Amino acid sequence: MHKYYKIDGKDFSIAGEASSDFKTVLKKLGTPAEIVRKVAIAMYEAEINTVIHGGGGECDAAIEKDKIVITFRDQGPGIADISLAMQEGYSTANDKIRELGFGAGMGLPNIQKYADDMSIETEVGKGTTVVLSINL
Repeated sequence: MHKYYKIDGKDFSIAGEASSDFKTVLKKLGTPAEIVRKVAIAMYEAEINTVIHGGGGECDAAIEKDKIVITFRDQGPGIADISLAMQEGYSTANDKIRELGFGAGMGLPNIQKYADDMSIETEVGKGTTVVLSINL
């Protein structure tokens, strides 16, 4: 099974809709609650990062035989230093984003914590692709 989502980078009121929809799909399919929880958290964090830092993008979520693979792509500014971005509390979010309650610097660390595998491909000035997978 495969789901595609367009992530709007301008409307924070709908940020999180893709992860919420996919969570509903997983529940309807009878996916174990712990898997649904891990997917929902990791996917939400990646979706919010796509909105905040990537200016929007797209998400492909696929349920495979033995795992769930979710890919986020954006054409934002890219990540200059991945190891720094992976540190809890590090954020490049601006004050406006922080006033909305985002930008605490936990996005990438939380994705890594809840996903069984995560990879990041990024190029400054070109964008970022984050692929996360959760074993079934």
